[in-house]
Amino acid sequence: MSATVSFEVPTGHGPRDVTVSYARAGRGEPLVLLHGIGHHRQVWDPVVDILATERDVIAVDLPGFGASPGLPAGLAYDLPTTNAVLGALFEALELDRPHVAGNSLGGLLALELGREKLVRSVTALSPAGFWTEAERRYAFTVLRAMRATAERLPLPLVERLSRTAAGRTALTSTIYARPGRRAPEAVVAETLALVGATGFDATLRAGDGVRFTDALPGLPVTVAWGTRDRILLRRQGVRAKQLIPHARLVRLPGCGHCPMNDDPALVSRVILDRSR
Repeated sequence: MSATVSFEVPTGHGPRDVTVSYARAGRGEPLVLLHGIGHHRQVWDPVVDILATERDVIAVDLPGFGASPGLPAGLAYDLPTTNAVLGALFEALELDRPHVAGNSLGGLLALELGREKLVRSVTALSPAGFWTEAERRYAFTVLRAMRATAERLPLPLVERLSRTAAGRTALTSTIYARPGRRAPEAVVAETLALVGATGFDATLRAGDGVRFTDALPGLPVTVAWGTRDRILLRRQGVRAKQLIPHARLVRLPGCGHCPMNDDPALVSRVILDRSR
């Protein structure tokens, strides 16, 4: 069920009101799903029904993405602010240290929530933050090019391309290894979400110099990487394992940067195994 919730977030400028859109399904221990930059919560649709058989699944649109409004003026789209927003969201939804799974930016945010001890387990799918500076610049260049291309495409052309497997490949092969599997309406919606992401540029700016270096002792952590990730190269998974030695490192064969679409059954199993 899709809904919105408004709540106060403590900041250095005093409490500020933030509104977040989310969808909730299933029963069991709570599991929060966090998407990547320029995306929206519907990127998790291929796995939600599977996860909801065992979990109370809450898929979130981050502020400035999807159906969530941007942050109030004066608030940065940085990790401390987003941590505060997500912590306040958990309180508003009465989630007591939920499990969390995130992809790309969402994976980094999941790890940050683990560092703040706000969650009981973390599954990070191709998380940001384990890059070299050259790898970060490459990823940001790809992301900016994706958005610039989406902004130039007229909606009728996007709709026409989405109706064929070849067209869906042209639109989404950067993030999916099997783009033909994505539903046409989903491709249109995520293209529009990328264009309309008001938090995109500020989030990228805040990502300069960001790296994750905490070992997260005592917290169950899985880091999973698609073998065909074209944005965050899979060798970054080895780096993550070195920094978080007790983490489970999982390869996702034949999967791209957003593996939920490429192999829903495998991704669901990885997430549920970690959150047991």
